[in-house]
Amino acid sequence: MTEAEGRGAVRRPGPLRWLWYAWGGGLPSRYRTWVLYDATCRTWQLRHFARAFAQMSLVVVPVLLVVPGPIWIRLVGILLGWLVALQYALYNMQESVEHRVRKAGYPAGTAQATRDEGNAGERAAAARRYAAKYRTGGPADGAQG
Repeated sequence: MTEAEGRGAVRRPGPLRWLWYAWGGGLPSRYRTWVLYDATCRTWQLRHFARAFAQMSLVVVPVLLVVPGPIWIRLVGILLGWLVALQYALYNMQESVEHRVRKAGYPAGTAQATRDEGNAGERAAAARRYAAKYRTGGPADGAQG
């Protein structure tokens, strides 16, 4: 993340603009840094599923009002549809988030690179632990494991 983003200069969209964004619409350029933050913060996966849930919610009212039959069948249909849609959202999470970041004007791969940069310390520590345990012939702390 840039220094300005780290200082809190990120401008959030209002609820209506967020819904538009969640449904696939673009945001004005003043929200550009927020889009990158949305795609790279610690909770980016949860935010992705919140957007997916907002998209899936568009179907609920028409199904409940238009589809004939008992209400329980319509509700089960909605639930099963959501489960399939959430699975699809999981499988396409990386590509979907990268697309949103590209739409905001960043080069392809920016979201993943930003997340990697933020996790560099954790990954380096994990690599050191792995090397100490498996590359030097014994556990790092002397205990058997």
